[in-house]
Parts: sequence; structure tokens; C-alpha cells
Amino acid sequence: MADPVEALILDLVEWVAKSPRSQADVMEVWRTSCPRLPVWEEAVERGLVARGAMVTATAAGKDLLGSKRSVYFL
Repeated sequence: MADPVEALILDLVEWVAKSPRSQADVMEVWRTSCPRLPVWEEAVERGLVARGAMVTATAAGKDLLGSKRSVYFL
């Protein structure tokens, strides 16, 4: 069985890659209190998304998407 956190991290990176989001929007949608689903924290720690005025996918995040998603449009 695939790790559900990995799939959710890919979903998060894909979501911000399509359009930069405010950190408030990201926190509203992706923050969780479940310690077994650290999606936002893992994506930031791995350098897949960048925090600033807007949250965006990094080059590493886009590379990950390219290697994991068979169909991906920016």
C-alpha cells in the first residue's frame, strides 16, 4: 500500500504549482492536527514548496511532480 502522506504531499505541491496561494489559504486547506498526516510540514521541510508573500512550488517540487505524475500541466 502506498504511503498516504506521500500522495497528499504530491497533491499539495500540484495545487500550489498551478497557482501560487496565500499562506492563509494553504493553512486553511492543508493544516492538520493529526501527527500522522504532516503534509504541509513535510512539503516545507523537503523544500518542495517555498513560503513568502505567496506559497509556490519550488524547482524541486516541480521536478518531483514531473517524476511522479504521468500527466501534469502548469
